[in-house]
Amino acid sequence: MNGGIFKLREHGTTFVKELSAGMTGFLTVIYIIAVNGLILSEAGMPFEAAAAATIVSAAAGCLIMALWANAPIIIVPGMGINAMFAYTFVNEMGMTWQQALGVTVVSGLLFTAVTLTPIAGKLNDIVPSSLKEAITIGLGLFLIVIGVEKAGLTWASLLTLLLAVLLFWRKVPGVFIWVILAGTGIAWLFGTLPDISGAVGMTSYTSVFGAWTVEEVSPVVFIPAVFSLTMVLLFENIGLVHGHLKLAEQPQKFQRAVQSNAFAVVASGLVGSSANVSAVESAAPIASGGRTGLVPLVAGLLFPLAFVAAPYLNMVPGSAVAPILIIIGVLMTLNIRQLSFADWTESIPALAIIAIIPITSSIADGIAAGFILYPLLKMTRGRFREVPVPMYVIAVLFLMNTMIH
Repeated sequence: MNGGIFKLREHGTTFVKELSAGMTGFLTVIYIIAVNGLILSEAGMPFEAAAAATIVSAAAGCLIMALWANAPIIIVPGMGINAMFAYTFVNEMGMTWQQALGVTVVSGLLFTAVTLTPIAGKLNDIVPSSLKEAITIGLGLFLIVIGVEKAGLTWASLLTLLLAVLLFWRKVPGVFIWVILAGTGIAWLFGTLPDISGAVGMTSYTSVFGAWTVEEVSPVVFIPAVFSLTMVLLFENIGLVHGHLKLAEQPQKFQRAVQSNAFAVVASGLVGSSANVSAVESAAPIASGGRTGLVPLVAGLLFPLAFVAAPYLNMVPGSAVAPILIIIGVLMTLNIRQLSFADWTESIPALAIIAIIPITSSIADGIAAGFILYPLLKMTRGRFREVPVPMYVIAVLFLMNTMIH
């Protein structure tokens, strides 16, 4: 095994260490099956089918990362991106969930095209860190808003949130799994479990597999959606991959890791899920000593086992999922410590992104505002030379997209 495709010796690791890290990674992200299924169901997808699509999407993404990039990064459908799918594309823009899957596939293809050139690496250097951090913070606030709405003001949700914070603070392994189990039990005690009368099967998965379409959708709606999702995927994943590989001390794997991420986005749309991303929780297996693609390989092979539990996942109440959204959202907002408020030409565009995303429930609008304001404010101060030319191009594209939309 040490002489295998993952080059364990070269990475200073062992099979046992990678296996352990892979299992750790799987346990930290398995909650996504229930959470993503619930969010996608709000776009009109059958819950059990959405949960199954999440399993297939995550498994495929992890295997792609393992075999193409040999990087210790877990791939799963992204939080924030799934909210964009359900609340922005479907509920706000009026698409069907099949058309939203079409947006995912097309955006994934564009993302892939960019990663097959040196552009992805250059974008990571060109886009100001203030804007990249602001996107993460804005997504975090959006998740908090969604979590609060899902939880409601009930004893079940408040007790579950308190328990979740305590378990997270104590760094309990697999914390989110325990939160879901305990939250479901608390909801049962208070009599607030969802009605799950009738058997739940996985046969409905066929209704979402390959269901993506780009037909019967207005270009006025479709083009802005594709542009917005592509931009979010680019900047969010470039930042995440860069951060994970920096933690693993493997910056040389950046290009292939981002490419794997892009391939995984296309796969997610094809199998019926919202877009895959490099999981924030990948820091856990890396911190556990994971250094190779064996980490996502282990996680990817474990995901199909979740099919056994998937038929029972729709008994998970919103009060059990909401604390997870809130905690992840809070963690994402901690990036505000990286922002500098001394220069208002940097801080105002960042604050625009942070405020507009949760207020409008539109990730696309928030990003557009920040990317338009950034060069505009620099120009008003006569500091236009500080802005790279590609940033002006991106700002114009966002402005055109906003005007069309």
